[in-house]
Amino acid sequence: MKNPIIKITVRDFGEMTAELYPEKAPNTVKNFLSLIDSGFFSGMIFHRVIKGFMIQGGGFNESFEQQHADAIKGEFIANGFMQNDLRHTRGVLSMARTQDPNSASSQFFVMHKDAPHLDAQYAGFGKLTDGFDVLDAIANVKTGRMGWYDDVPKTPVVIDKIEIIEQ
Repeated sequence: MKNPIIKITVRDFGEMTAELYPEKAPNTVKNFLSLIDSGFFSGMIFHRVIKGFMIQGGGFNESFEQQHADAIKGEFIANGFMQNDLRHTRGVLSMARTQDPNSASSQFFVMHKDAPHLDAQYAGFGKLTDGFDVLDAIANVKTGRMGWYDDVPKTPVVIDKIEIIEQ
């Protein structure tokens, strides 16, 4: 079985392509593909950008209004899901969550640099295959404080769309 391939188109930045790993996080991949199919991510922003760490999106629109999606069970080792051994290295896609291990919904992050302290603590589910230049460009935007976050881009970094290239 081939792994799904997705393309993330980011306004004014370009495209990032990623391969998803259902063998590592089956429900996470299924949920993410379902959100893509529904058009959920179109118009969402990368609302947290921490150079040298990660970029996070999928939770807020350009007006910084939070968009709701149902939570799923966290598929990572610390939550008893032993088959997900994906390491949080540069380019890995992973699910954001609160302190509740089963709170991931639509927010995801892309690792800008390796972060081994996240291994086994978050549900990694894919990895960039192309578009590292776009990742680097986003990681270099100017950020500031908004709401709860200290690392919000001063100019919104908008996800025009995420699409499934191969399934």
